[in-house]
Amino acid sequence: MSRIFNFSAGPSMLPESVLERAAAEMLDYQGSGMSVMEMSHRSKVYDGIIKNTEKKLRQIMSIPDNYKVLFLQGGATLQFSMIPMNLLVKNGKADYIVSGSFSGKAYKEAKKYGEINLAATSKEDNFSHIPTQEELNLSKDADYLHICENNTIFGTTYNYLPETDGVPVVSDMSSCILSKPVDVSKYGLIYAGAQKNMGPAGLTVVIIREDLVGEPQEKTPVLMRYDELVKAESMYNTPPTYAIYILGLVLDWVDSMGGLSGMKEHNEKKAALLYDFLDGSKLFKTNVVKENRSMMNVTFFTGNEELDAKFVKETAAKGFSNLKGHRSVGGMRASIYNAMPMEGVEALVKFMMEFEAVNS
Repeated sequence: MSRIFNFSAGPSMLPESVLERAAAEMLDYQGSGMSVMEMSHRSKVYDGIIKNTEKKLRQIMSIPDNYKVLFLQGGATLQFSMIPMNLLVKNGKADYIVSGSFSGKAYKEAKKYGEINLAATSKEDNFSHIPTQEELNLSKDADYLHICENNTIFGTTYNYLPETDGVPVVSDMSSCILSKPVDVSKYGLIYAGAQKNMGPAGLTVVIIREDLVGEPQEKTPVLMRYDELVKAESMYNTPPTYAIYILGLVLDWVDSMGGLSGMKEHNEKKAALLYDFLDGSKLFKTNVVKENRSMMNVTFFTGNEELDAKFVKETAAKGFSNLKGHRSVGGMRASIYNAMPMEGVEALVKFMMEFEAVNS
C-alpha cells in the first residue's frame, strides 16, 4: 500500500500514528471486547474516553475553568444558527465581519434571529485580505462579534484579534484550531468542525464562556440549546462517539509534537516553503496579501485556466490529491493542515518547479 499526500480542504489527512492506533484498537478497545464504534455512550468505558478527551483538549489549549467544552454534531454550519439563537438575547444585536464564504453564510443565517450589523467585508477585492481594525464599524451594544478566523476557500487568516471594548468575540476556527497557541480567555465562544485539524467529519467542538450559557431565544429547539447541552455534558442524545475517540488520539499526537507551540513551528515551516516558492515563481502566483496569508490553506494559480487544469491533472499521477481550487475561486489550493508532513510540501514544491520549467 502506498499513502498519497492528501491536500484536501476537508475531510483532510490524519496523522498516520493515529490511524495505526485506531486500527489496532478497532476490534477490541483496551480489553473491552468491542470497538469504540459499538460502545454505548452511557457505558463506563466510553465515559472514560469522552472525559479524557475533554481533559486533554483543555490541557493542550489551556482552556480556563470558566469555559465549557461541548462535543456536538451538525458541523460548523449548524453553529451559524445556534450562536444567534443562544447569544442574541440581551440586545438582539450582533456584528459580523464577512471575510469569505463561510462568514458570509453565518451572517446570512444570523439575520433570521436579530439585528445583524455588517461590521466590515473584503468582498470588493474577492476576499484577498482581512479587514483591519480601522475598517471595522462596530456596535457598542452588540451581544457579540462574529469572525471566521481562517478562510478555507480564499486562503486568508486574521493576524490580529479585533478590539471590541468588552463585546464577546465569537470565532469560527474550523480550519485553524490546534494549529498554534490561542488565548482562549480573549474569546466568548470558539467553534470548529473537526474534519480539518481535529479528526473525522461528524464532530463539532464548541468552547463557550460560562456567562454566555443562558436562556436562549424562545423557540430554540432543545438540541440547539447550549444550556441543555452543557447540563447534559454533551450527552443529551448520542454524541459522535467514534469521532470524539479519534480526537483524543489526535490530541495525544499533538502533545507528542510539542503541543501547540510545536504545531505552530511545524506549520510555519511548511507554509514558508510553499509561499517562498510562490513569491519567486514566474508561473505561479497568489492573490492573498502577505500579512493575511493562511498557514493552513494556500491558494495559487497560473492565470491560465487550461494550464491550471493541466497542473491539477498531472498532480494526481504524482501521488497528490485534491489540489483543485474551490469552484468559486478556481486555480489551485493546497491545504496543509497539522497532519500534512513537511515531506508532502517538499514534494509539491519540487513538482511545481518541474511543471514551471516545462510550461513557462
